[in-house]
Amino acid sequence: MELNPKYPTPKLGGHRPPLQWAIKTVGAVCDRALAIVMIVTLCITANPAAAQAPAAGLFPAYTAPRAIDGKPNLNGIWQAFITANWDVEAHPAQPGPHPEIMGVWGAGPGGQSIVEGGVIPYKPEALAKKKENLEKRTAVKVTNDPHRYDTGDPELQCYRPGVPRANYMPFPFQIFQTPSEILMVYEYKGAVRTIYMDPHREAPTDSWMGWSNGHWEGDTLVVDVTALNDHTWFDRAGNYHSDALHVVERYTPISPYHLKYEATIEDPNVFTRPWKISFPLYRRVEENVQLVEFNCVPFVEELMYAPLGLYKPPSR
Repeated sequence: MELNPKYPTPKLGGHRPPLQWAIKTVGAVCDRALAIVMIVTLCITANPAAAQAPAAGLFPAYTAPRAIDGKPNLNGIWQAFITANWDVEAHPAQPGPHPEIMGVWGAGPGGQSIVEGGVIPYKPEALAKKKENLEKRTAVKVTNDPHRYDTGDPELQCYRPGVPRANYMPFPFQIFQTPSEILMVYEYKGAVRTIYMDPHREAPTDSWMGWSNGHWEGDTLVVDVTALNDHTWFDRAGNYHSDALHVVERYTPISPYHLKYEATIEDPNVFTRPWKISFPLYRRVEENVQLVEFNCVPFVEELMYAPLGLYKPPSR
C-alpha cells in the first residue's frame, strides 16, 4: 500500500526506506491535514451557528404533562447517573478500602463536583472532623453507646441514606404523586419519604429521612426538609452535617426524560454559609421497569455482629 502516490515506497525488501523518502511522505501527510483544518475553519466561518452548539445541559423550553390537579406530572422511576455517592466534591478514581481483596470491584470512579463553587464551605473544626470521618469510614460499632454513629459511613452499615444523599445513590427511586401527598420510594433499603403538600404537617421527631413539606412554584416542586438526625453522611468521603441540617429541594422537569434537581443545604453548626448542589435525574424508560428489592441488612450482619460473637453464619 502506497502512503503517497507522488512518493512511491522504495522496494528495499526488509530494509527501512531512505530518510529522504520518509521526510517527503510526512510532509505530504501534514499538507493534507492542514488543508482539512482550513476547510473546516472556512465552513464554520461561513456558518457561525455550526460553532455555537447548545451549552451542555441546556434544553429548549418544556411544559410537562399535567396531573389531575393541573400540576406537572412527576410520576415515574428516576435515577441519577453521577458519582456523588463517593464524594460530592470533585474526586479522582481511587482504590477501595481493601484493594488486596476486592481489586477493581471495590474501586471508586472519578467524578466532577456537584457542589456550586466546587467546595463545601466547612468551618475549620468541621473540616477536621470530615477528614477524620474519611479515615474511619470503615469503622463500625454495635453498642448502646449514643456515639456509635460517630464513625463509619452509614451506608456501609445499611442505614437509611437521608436527604439529599438518597437522590444520588446508584439506585433508582419512584415518585407517586397525588394532590395532597407525594410519596418517594427508594430502591436502596426500601427507604420511603412522604412529602406533605396540603396540609403541611409538623415533624413528630428527628429521623434518618427527615420530614418533608412541599409546594409548587410554577412547574418546580419545592420541598422543605427538616428534622433530620445527625447520623447520615452526604457521601463515602466523610462529608457530614449536624442535627441542625435544613435542606430545600427543587425538582424541575426540563424534558420528558429529565428532572433538574437542586438542593440548598444549611447547617450553621458545620458550615460557614448555605451551599447548593445540582444534577440531572433521568427517567428510566425500559419496558416494564420497576424497583428491585435491595434489602442490605443480610449483607452487613457479619461485619457488624461477628466481632461481638453474635453472628451465626447462615447454612448454605
